[in-house]
Amino acid sequence: MQKLNEIEKLIERAILVGVNLRNDEHFDYSMEELADLAQALEVEVVGVVTQNLERVTPSHYVGTGKIEEVRAFYEEANANIVIFNDELSPSQIRNLERDLDCKVIDRTMLILDIFGRRAKTKEAQMQVELAQLQYMLPRLVGLHASLSRQGGGTSGGFSNRGAGETKLELDRRKIEDQITKLRRDLEEVKSQRETQRKQRKKNAIPVVSIVGYTNAGKSTIMNQILRKIGQHDDKQVFEKDMLFATLETSVRQIDLEDNKRFLLTDTVGFVSKLPHHLVKAFRSTLEEARDSDLLLHIVDVSNEEYRYMMEVTEDTLKAIGVEDVPTIYVYNKSDKADLRYPMVSGDNIWISAKQDEGLDELIHMIREEIFSNYVRCDMLIPYDRGDIVSYFNMQASIFETSYEEDGTLLSVELQESDYQKYKQFVVEK
Repeated sequence: MQKLNEIEKLIERAILVGVNLRNDEHFDYSMEELADLAQALEVEVVGVVTQNLERVTPSHYVGTGKIEEVRAFYEEANANIVIFNDELSPSQIRNLERDLDCKVIDRTMLILDIFGRRAKTKEAQMQVELAQLQYMLPRLVGLHASLSRQGGGTSGGFSNRGAGETKLELDRRKIEDQITKLRRDLEEVKSQRETQRKQRKKNAIPVVSIVGYTNAGKSTIMNQILRKIGQHDDKQVFEKDMLFATLETSVRQIDLEDNKRFLLTDTVGFVSKLPHHLVKAFRSTLEEARDSDLLLHIVDVSNEEYRYMMEVTEDTLKAIGVEDVPTIYVYNKSDKADLRYPMVSGDNIWISAKQDEGLDELIHMIREEIFSNYVRCDMLIPYDRGDIVSYFNMQASIFETSYEEDGTLLSVELQESDYQKYKQFVVEK
């Protein structure tokens, strides 16, 4: 029986097609990235066809002459799918599938499928499903045609989870109803998030958010910081050398040795041409970064296109309203780039998270930035206010304690808010 199942499995073999508009300097990289995205779905890339154009062809994306070349290559390479490097319009999908007589996928569908597989939490699954349904709605006719070409079971490649056969059988109204329901459910989750954020602000715990391009090493850095401060393995977040390993926002409290603490959040990675619907669906998750006290922008400095990746990350953050948040630029994988590390220059630090080099310096930079509002002073606390001394033992750094006639004299470093609350006890030396 197992052998029969193995025979039924369909190996996806893809031709990649891209249009280089007006000599885009990042075009070659975007095609490499498309191959990586396909590989993330276990699709074998068997050929690449590119074309230089001033503008995409409205009817077919590529010039109509190129269609013959793609079709010939498709047959010669024994492919069973063609993947395009941009989001295609509904009419382009229909025309291409008709003229190529094969299954056509665009970059957006590819990314949505990867997100669909990686989503683990209920919230991430709802966000991905919402983006998939919004993408599908205007393309129902083309997707029906694609489904009929798909044939038997699919193993690797495109399960179209969340956008699979059952979804395509839904009529437009059912899809619209489902979109409305998902939006409502996500609004509830968003209001819970808002409540949590307000609580954090009330508790005055600073928030540090890790952002960056996919596979830059964000989760590795989070785990290394957790190890540095001796937090248990059950607090570690998932890390793997693959695109979009992390879709969920992980939040961990970092407790430092001097009673200072901050929250560290790890967000979904970015990628060029990230689908508009996906950015909108993940907006509430990504907004964690907007309310942060500090961003750690993680950069894979070993990649030749790292500056472009930084640009994409910054543009995506701007699109969701994340601006004017203090930022430390963390150039990771410096060992692979043959750069000197660890090295600090202003708001920039060069590290190797895998080699565990530069993490102490990074934690020092975080401290300098988020605890700059701490005040050091002496306070004389009356003996009948032992509750304040207990509070400072838990929430502040006490450097010296002496017992005077009128009360307990503390040399203490504490948050500005606590200083304002208890400043009646401050004594000048």
